[in-house]
Amino acid sequence: MGRFKLADLRNKHILALAGNGIIAVFGMGTIALLSRSLDKADLGLWFLFLTIYSLGDAIRGGLLGTATIKFYAGADKERADNVLGSVWFLALMVTGILTLADVIGFFFLPFIHDQQLSIPILWFGATFISSLPFNIIFGILTAEERYGKILWLRLVNSGSMVTVIIILMVMHKMTLNALLWCNLLTNCLTSLVGLLSGWGKVTTIRKRSKASILEITNFGKYILGSTFVSKLLNSCDTFVISIMLGPQYLAVYGLPIKLMEIVEFPLRSFVGTGMSAMAAAYNQNNIHQTTYILKKFTGMLTLAFIPLTLGAVLLADVAIDILGGAKYMGTEAANLYRILMLLALLYPLDRFTGVTLDIVHQPRINFYKVIVMLAVNFTANFAGVALFGNLYGISFGSLFTVVAGAYFGYYNLKKHLSFTLREIIASGIYESKLLIQKVTGK
Repeated sequence: MGRFKLADLRNKHILALAGNGIIAVFGMGTIALLSRSLDKADLGLWFLFLTIYSLGDAIRGGLLGTATIKFYAGADKERADNVLGSVWFLALMVTGILTLADVIGFFFLPFIHDQQLSIPILWFGATFISSLPFNIIFGILTAEERYGKILWLRLVNSGSMVTVIIILMVMHKMTLNALLWCNLLTNCLTSLVGLLSGWGKVTTIRKRSKASILEITNFGKYILGSTFVSKLLNSCDTFVISIMLGPQYLAVYGLPIKLMEIVEFPLRSFVGTGMSAMAAAYNQNNIHQTTYILKKFTGMLTLAFIPLTLGAVLLADVAIDILGGAKYMGTEAANLYRILMLLALLYPLDRFTGVTLDIVHQPRINFYKVIVMLAVNFTANFAGVALFGNLYGISFGSLFTVVAGAYFGYYNLKKHLSFTLREIIASGIYESKLLIQKVTGK
């Protein structure tokens, strides 16, 4: 077995992991800074704005994200240009429609006196436009497996955001309004860098075709539904807390959610690389390889999350203190983090069965999966908060939601691929041993 070499760090999995790791590290750094410079109410409003913005982003990303990878990856140049031109056309259409809807909301601002509603209306449209180019560029670079370029763009986006926040804090100018401007301008910078680098291939829009537009739309409509409902599922907690408890509780809940990046960033990384690998295998009618990739990634991540979960359970109070500071100690934040990390052991099975259903041309089933999860989450959240009267009610809803999603995905995917939970764990152990042997050279 060959020894680990520095060049091994340049493989696509490491680069994808590093790219998502940058999001996690800078994201937690940003929250650590904001929790010390904004009061709980303003920080809660920032979380609420991000939640509403992410719903719009889910519509655009759901329609085009997976479709870009599926139809563009491995295609010849003529077909690739045709696909990208159609993707750009659809992206502009979706962005224009949602921005127009936001503009209409401006006419109602004089009658709105609640910041929870006025801030999203004021800032959604401009922020959504600013993120359009780099979101499409990320999809293109993912399909091309150019994870080094993605890493660079993430550094530009996250690094500039943190830098400006630090400058504002030093100048004692850090406010919610300044933060919203900072977010908008760093999005513009990232998009500009990506476009000037030529990674966006915007000129392909001239090579779009009605056939490709319809093909992408027909494929993406179920994934759009799945992605939007999935994002709505993630947002359900925010809306229930905002309505039933108040925006200041969003700041407390936002800390353990941000700490969940410790599992989310490797999960996003391996879902991205695994999805492109499964798509390539399935498009070549290699069902065995498709199943192998599913078992390998799900098993390895589940095993990797076990020590992370144990560490989080033991050090939750320390993590909350570092991220949020003294004013968040003694709140529900630490215990919520412990509960969420225990539930994270089911995340790989839930997430990989979902994307694999899309790959094997069953986006409709994946859509039903997230519908079931949303219904369970909405019902359990309201019941939990009504029963406990605090944030622990949200963790009550999360338990039922994660279990329902993991079971539904596993049960339905087994109708199309042959695998078992035992095989997933066995594959995870085997592949983890191989990785350790490669790193240690033994």
